[in-house]
Amino acid sequence: MDTKMLDAANAYGASLGRMGGGAAEIASTGSGFGAMVENMVSETTNAVSAAESVSAQAVAGQADMVDVVTAISNAEMVLETVTTVRDRVISAYQEIMRMPI
Repeated sequence: MDTKMLDAANAYGASLGRMGGGAAEIASTGSGFGAMVENMVSETTNAVSAAESVSAQAVAGQADMVDVVTAISNAEMVLETVTTVRDRVISAYQEIMRMPI
């Protein structure tokens, strides 16, 4: 397996651990890379939804600006992580396709 793909998978697992989803959970279930990506996409969706919810509460005067900034920063971090993993996987795929048969 390509080292770039392994690096991408390791980076993804580390990011899951930071988000609380836990790479250990995924490893213990024996799921593959596809399940990790699916989990990351759902975590991203949840983070963006939470940021939108807190923003709406702030507009209604029911939330602090600190909460809004924190939620948006979290959603931004999760989205950047997904984008980085996607870019790494695409790069690894392109490198594999350039290999001679």
